Formats: sequence, C-alpha cells, structure tokens
Amino acid sequence: MGRLDLGPSSPSRQPGNSGAGGNPGGTLSSPSAWQSATVERVTTETYRAKTFTLKLDEPRSFLAGQHYDVRLTAPDGYQAQRSYSVASSPSDAPDCIDLTIELIPDGEVSPYFHEVVQPGDTLEVRGPIGGPFTWTPDMGGPLLLVAGGSGVVPLKSILMHRARMAPEVPALLLYSARSPEDIIYRKFLDDISRRSLCVAVQCSLTRRQPPGWIGYARRVDSAMLEECIAELGAMNDGGGSPLCYVCGPTGFVETAADALLAVGVPETVIRTERFGPTS
Repeated sequence: MGRLDLGPSSPSRQPGNSGAGGNPGGTLSSPSAWQSATVERVTTETYRAKTFTLKLDEPRSFLAGQHYDVRLTAPDGYQAQRSYSVASSPSDAPDCIDLTIELIPDGEVSPYFHEVVQPGDTLEVRGPIGGPFTWTPDMGGPLLLVAGGSGVVPLKSILMHRARMAPEVPALLLYSARSPEDIIYRKFLDDISRRSLCVAVQCSLTRRQPPGWIGYARRVDSAMLEECIAELGAMNDGGGSPLCYVCGPTGFVETAADALLAVGVPETVIRTERFGPTS
C-alpha cells in the first residue's frame, strides 16, 4: 500500500445494530480478529462511489446486511478504522467480498481508498459483523427496502441474495438520491426490476431530475411509503405487512422509520441501520 495521509475528521458508517457474525469453520479465528485481504478489483459506481472487491485470507460465510471493519495504519503508527456494508451476495464466492465506499472529501479513510488503493494492495479487515439488520431466505417477505444515498449498499446484498435463493419473495426498493449521477448500482437496479415481476425499484431524486422524469422528486415521506406499500401489496396479493429495512444517514433513517410507523407498519418488522459522524 502507498502512504496513508489521514485528514482531520471523517463521517463514517456507524451501523445502528452490530454484533459478532457467524463463524462457519471451527479452525477460523473469531470474526472480531483482524485478517488480511487483497484488493482484486476496483469498480467505479458513480463520480464519488467505488466498489472494492477484496479476497480474504480467511474466507468465511456472511449474512446479507452484515458489514466488515477496515483498518488503515499510517507510517507513524496512527490507525483509522471504518465499517462498510458488504454489497455482494452471501451466495457469491466465499473468499471475496465487495465493499462500496463513498468518497468523503475531508475524511480519513475514504479519500485513501479513492485516491491510493489499487488492485494488488493488501488491507486489514475483520468481520462479518451485524445481526439485527440481516435477511435470510427463511425469513420470507414481502420486503420493503428503503435507502438513502449509500444506504443502498446492504440492500443490494439483500436483493441479490433474494434473487438467487428466494426469487418468489416480492421486494420493492425505494431509493432516495440527490440526482441521477448519485444513483449507485444504476445498471443493476434497472436490470433486476426488468427481470422479475416480483421486484420493483422506485427512485426519488431530491435535488435534480432529468427531463421527462416520472419518478418521485421529494424527500421520503408517509405518502410516498404508503404508495410503495400498496404497490408491494399488489405484487403480494395484498397479504401482510412487509419486512422493512431502512438504511442511510441518521436523519434519513429516523424520518423514514417514523413515516413507516405513521402509516401503520408495526415497529417489530422495521429494521434500521444508520451512518453518521464519528464521535
């Protein structure tokens, strides 16, 4: 790896719910132990988001919705650590994970990833971590996934895992982004909604919309969620409250969760994960 220049401060992903992940092999170290991972590939998602495919020295299974910690060490010994959700599916190759990292210009860690890290570099990671914000096929659905900005990352993992292991489960993603250029995984989202009648993607562009835009053009609110729940219900013959996963910045998550409660979604089926400034 190249030299690590750490800035003065950084917002970072701070999952609202975390805990030790599963340990699939008796000879593996604990998920809380650090291990090495080699950068296999770097994929540009948007002008400020890149996906880093990491090959783990100790492959281990994970659940859709979990995250990994990444630790960087400067030449003088100073360390910076951040948590990033896994974007890939648990049904992908077990020795590799995808971490999508959004650039925070004055951050400590994300500028290093965007400006320095290249394929072949070695990183320190630990995980998988996280329990409540996870989905497994036996949990069923329908699924209402609500994302703000890079909060779409763990929801992509859930969508991919659902498509491969439980394609009959209806799912709707409501994705709030500032502009078309801010939509992460745009091709994936276009493709997945075209491939299946059981999946829908609704986008809300809050700051700038392209000519002819017919989607939402405001922040997520109760009326928007009510419409999405109705659309999901039509895909599910109107049966039952959906399992709801909400991920994004703290303010977004709080607003969306309150709006879900306001339209009658039981608190017991709402799972949230948020990210905000470091303390």
